[in-house]
Amino acid sequence: MSALVVEQLLNGLQFGIMLFLLAAGLTLVFGIMGVINLAHGSLFMVGAYAAALVAHASGHWWLGLLAGLAAAAATGMVVEVAVLRRLYARDHLDQVLATFGLILFFNQGITMLFGRQPLLVQLPPGFAGSIEIMPGLPYPSFRLLIIAVGLLVALGLYWLIQHTRIGMLVRAGATHREMVRALGVDIRALYTVVFGLGALLAGLAGVMAGPVSNVQVGMGEQILILTFVVVVIGGIGSVRGALFGALLVGVTQTLLSGFVPGWLRQVMAGSEADALGAALSSMGVYVLMAVVLLVKPRGLFPAHA
Repeated sequence: MSALVVEQLLNGLQFGIMLFLLAAGLTLVFGIMGVINLAHGSLFMVGAYAAALVAHASGHWWLGLLAGLAAAAATGMVVEVAVLRRLYARDHLDQVLATFGLILFFNQGITMLFGRQPLLVQLPPGFAGSIEIMPGLPYPSFRLLIIAVGLLVALGLYWLIQHTRIGMLVRAGATHREMVRALGVDIRALYTVVFGLGALLAGLAGVMAGPVSNVQVGMGEQILILTFVVVVIGGIGSVRGALFGALLVGVTQTLLSGFVPGWLRQVMAGSEADALGAALSSMGVYVLMAVVLLVKPRGLFPAHA
């Protein structure tokens, strides 16, 4: 296997892990609470901004990491209590409109407080260089850190959902919500905790994305559509599905983006090949989703399966 293929596979794995961190929270919220939250990307942005600002002010990236997680989780729980709690009994159109309004609120709020100028985030100490993973292939150590963190989060979520009381309630709430309420469980508190966990994961994704791409207003909406694709492919309400769906989408899009333009340059002009290659690469993910839904209409790993 050539070094270029290995590098693109690693890039796809890293991108897939970022999508998983977002999709895991989104699929938990939708699978358990039944809420379509378009503002999930805004929590991604809040985590990125909080981490960038605290890291810049303190000079410590790891302190920024903690600030980003705390800011995203706290913002998510406030949003759940103040807004989403009033939407559980409403239909999905009301939820879509309300959470779209939250997107506008967060974007304008960030613009008023910090402006539209993108923030640059320095790589954390010890992860600014590269590691030679095979002869002739150095790979950025921070991207390897993202992969490691994402895999640890996946293991942690598996343990939380499969082996703890909270996880038992989460699994029960995803399929038998009224029965859980009838057994005396405080569903409102459970929903707040679940939404806070989803927001924390979105914030973690934002923190890890900061040094890789600029922190800017609207950054969450750019990745939100792909996150919904991951949730649909993996199966709504399934964290396992979110992981496999995210890796599948991340690797597919990265490989298509990396190789399709080069193949097209062999038969057409460079600029035309790049434009067509970018379009085909973007389409490829949605073709993948269509194929998966044709074979398994409820996704790869639906929550109740």
